[in-house]
Amino acid sequence: MTQSDRKYHRRDDAAAYVRQKFGIGCTAGYLAKLASAGGGPLFHRLDNRWALYAEEDLDAWAQTRVSGPLRKASEATETQAA
Repeated sequence: MTQSDRKYHRRDDAAAYVRQKFGIGCTAGYLAKLASAGGGPLFHRLDNRWALYAEEDLDAWAQTRVSGPLRKASEATETQAA
């Protein structure tokens, strides 16, 4: 995929994309906080002012927040401890 084939979203639309596609509670403010503190999806700058998020970067970040299938709640903590 070339740079020109990528679909980009501004922060409000990026948050809505994550909420709609993954059901993850996400706001523009949360993405802004993560852009400052770290731990959020990769983003690009437009005119050194506006954050732009590529859908593939949003998808990759959201998938790291969702666990695999679990049979019981304690499996999540067992997996994290290993």
